[in-house]
Amino acid sequence: MLMHLLPLYAEAEREGIKVVDYRFKSKRIKGLYSDNVITINAAAVCSKEERICVLAEELGHHHTSFGNILDQADVRNRKQERRARGWAYQRLVPLSTIAQAHHKGVRSRHELAAFLGVTEDFLQQAISYYIDKYGLSAQVGHRTVVFEPLGVLDLFDYTCFVC
Repeated sequence: MLMHLLPLYAEAEREGIKVVDYRFKSKRIKGLYSDNVITINAAAVCSKEERICVLAEELGHHHTSFGNILDQADVRNRKQERRARGWAYQRLVPLSTIAQAHHKGVRSRHELAAFLGVTEDFLQQAISYYIDKYGLSAQVGHRTVVFEPLGVLDLFDYTCFVC
């Protein structure tokens, strides 16, 4: 689990971003990024896994967003929110790691979320993101990650039969 948290904090530090905890009045917003400060809502973020997910998304905003995007009624702001979340999904739930988890014996969504150090909700959102991006599956080396139902298929290596 800490395999993600420490590198994310190190990245924030390298980028000159200060990460602070603050108890927002609302538990609806879990984090905010503005002017090189990531504020994590201490009243809404309870677990280390959730902290990892929020920190990654807010770093995603640093890398992909600009301006005030709080008004999600504006389609431009929703697109920026999606880009930031996509950055976080690719960072914390890379397809190669899903394939690696399968190879190491991970067989359920719950186990996969624990293996990745993310919440099950974040994992499901990442899978939905990948379905929107790739369709029902994506090729990762000699493996195919299938998103619905979630699983990994090993491809047969035909090269060993070529003489």
